[in-house]
Amino acid sequence: MTTTRHIGETKHWLRTAKTITEALPFMRRYAGKSFVIKYGGHAMGDPELADTFARDVVLLKQVGINPIVVHGGGPQIGAMLERLAVKSEFIDGLRVTDAETVDVVEMVLAGSINKSIVNAITRAGGNGIGLSGKDSGLIQARKLRRSVQDPDSNIEKILDLGFVGEPRYINPQILASLEQAGMIPVIAPIGVGPNGETYNINADTVAGAVASAVGAARLLLLTDVIGVLDKQGELLTDLSVEDVRGLMKDGTISGGMIPKLETCLSAVGDGVDAAVILDGRVPHALLLEIFTDKGIGTLVART
Repeated sequence: MTTTRHIGETKHWLRTAKTITEALPFMRRYAGKSFVIKYGGHAMGDPELADTFARDVVLLKQVGINPIVVHGGGPQIGAMLERLAVKSEFIDGLRVTDAETVDVVEMVLAGSINKSIVNAITRAGGNGIGLSGKDSGLIQARKLRRSVQDPDSNIEKILDLGFVGEPRYINPQILASLEQAGMIPVIAPIGVGPNGETYNINADTVAGAVASAVGAARLLLLTDVIGVLDKQGELLTDLSVEDVRGLMKDGTISGGMIPKLETCLSAVGDGVDAAVILDGRVPHALLLEIFTDKGIGTLVART
C-alpha cells in the first residue's frame, strides 16, 4: 500500500524536530537538578491546562529533572467554606483561619486538590505522591505574626490571623528519598506546629522554602499574569536582585506581585540559582520557560 505525506505535514514535523534539538542543551544542563513548581491559579482550575501541566511535569522527570510540586487552592477553599456556611474573612490578603476553618482548609488542600493533582500525574505516566507538611514532619511551622500601624494614633497593632503559619523548617531528607525512588512529590501547604497544631501556609511561601531547603536550580511560580511588567506594560524578562528592589522602591512592582517577588528574593538569597514568575494560563508554560533560550516569564537571579 502506498502512503503519501503533504509538504505542510513534513514542515510541521521538521519544526517539531528542530524544537526537540533546541531543547537538548537545556536537558543536559538541568539533568539531576531539582525544580520546585508552585501550581495554582487558572492553570489549576482549567481541566485541559491541568492535564497539560501533569504531562509536562512527567516529561521533566523523564529527562532527568526532579520536579517538586507545591499547590495552592484558595478558590476551592472559599467554595467549600461557603458550601458549609463557615464564615471567613481576609486581612492583608491572608485568610483568617480559626479552628473550624483550618479543618476545612486541610480537608480541601491535603484531600481533594492534592489527590486530584497526583491522579493527573499518575494518568500521565508519572509516579506522583501526595504529601502535606504533616507527613514525617515535612513542614515544621510556627504561627505567622503580622502587625499594622493605626493611621490615626501611629500605634502598632498585632493581628491575630488564627492558624495561619509560616515555615520554620523543611525536612529535605524526605524529598531526597522520594527523588531516589523516582517519585514526584505533590505538596499541600499545610504545616505542623511544635504542639501538633495545623497551620495554613501561603503556597508561594512554602514553595520558596522548599526550593531553599533542597538547593533547587529553579523556583517557578505559576500565576495568572505574564510576569513582571514595567510602567509601559511591557514584560521584564531578566531581573537581578538589585533590579527587583529598585522596582519595588519606585512603585513599578506593587500589590500582589510584591509578596511573590519577596519569595523569589528570599529563595535566590538562600542559594536557589534563579526564580521565575510565569503565566500558568499558557499551555506548556513550564516547557517554554525551561527549554528555550528566552523563556516566557520574568527570571530573577542574583546577578
